[in-house]
Order: sequence, then structure tokens, then C-alpha cells
Amino acid sequence: MKTTIAIVDDHELMARALSGLVQKYEAYEVLYEATNGEELIKHIKLGMIPQIVLLDINMPVMDGYETAMWLKNNHPEIKILALSMNDNEASIIGMLRNGAHGYLLKGCKPFELKQALDSLVERGRYYTDFVTSQLIKSLNPETLLDPVAALHLNDREMDFVRLACSDLTYVEIADKMCVSPRTVDGYRESVFQKMGVKTRVTMVMEAVRLKIVEL
Repeated sequence: MKTTIAIVDDHELMARALSGLVQKYEAYEVLYEATNGEELIKHIKLGMIPQIVLLDINMPVMDGYETAMWLKNNHPEIKILALSMNDNEASIIGMLRNGAHGYLLKGCKPFELKQALDSLVERGRYYTDFVTSQLIKSLNPETLLDPVAALHLNDREMDFVRLACSDLTYVEIADKMCVSPRTVDGYRESVFQKMGVKTRVTMVMEAVRLKIVEL
């Protein structure tokens, strides 16, 4: 029996190309393509549950971080292979922390995708040498003791996190930080990206869990 796959990518051309490539592998079958996490969830709730999800990170409506977390919490049996153009440590660690079982760059060779799928089926995970090096780097003693360093949050971003964990509005936060609301929007987007979250509430929960702040 073939291993079933769902492809989640907001770029239709990329999704079609991936689908065509996977369909050439005898052991795999593409169930469907989705343009974001919300669309994937709708398919899953209708009973169309894949064994593997090829998941893009940057998507509208519901991105890869949030989608991976939902899958982790609701369907942990589904293997997640993150596919992205981002090779930075924050993106890799963020996706793996949120439940991804592997991380592959979109610029990879076709045989690497096949290797990744086979590894997910046989071993339940797939880490390239590059991803492994990023994991090791993130787990050094300094970053283990300091989650702020692990997330690469600078001083101003940390100021934003502390203030955002209060009941202040974003406009009030901007006033407290003596910057414009647009600058605060920039801090928010950067922090959300580094922490792998989508909303202020989940950012607060993650900050508390990592003991970055205390409520």
C-alpha cells in the first residue's frame, strides 16, 4: 500500500511541481494539495488524513509554524516534512520545536526529497547534515541556559516581549518604548518569526514556558 501525502504550499506552481515529482515515486501517492494550514485542516476534518505532510513555512491565513503545532496536538501520527527557502537557525528550530519531523530546503535535488520521504517512513524523522549542525548549535550549554540567546532576541525585542505580556495595547507599548506603532509592528513580526508563533496569546504562553518572563 502506498504512503499518502498532502502538499501544503501557497505557491500553486511549486505545489504542482512537488506533486508531479512525488507521483513518480512508486511507494507514494499525493492525496491533495492545500494552499495553507487552514485548508489542510478542513481536508483532515473531512477524514482525508495523510500519512505525511509536506509543509511550507511562509503562507497566508495559517503558516507552517501554526500548522505544525496543530498537527502535533491533534494528529501526532502524521509525519511533517518542512519545506522552505529559509536556511536560518530560527526557522529550522522553530519548525522542529513545533512538531516537524524533518526539514528540507526547496532548492534540494529530487533524490533528496525521495531520501527524506523514505527516512520518514522507515525511521520517523529526517535530518540533513546541515539541519543536524543547526540542532547541535542550538543545544550548546550557553543556549540551554539562556533561551533568549537561543531565540536570538535582541534587547529591544525582549523589551517588546515583556511589555506584550502585560495588558498594554500595541499603541501603549510603542509609547512605553518611545517608538512609533510601526516600529512596534516590526518588533512583533520579528519576535513572532523567531519564536515560531502566530498570535500574541501564543507568544505570551511560549515566553512563560521558556521562563523568559514571569506573570
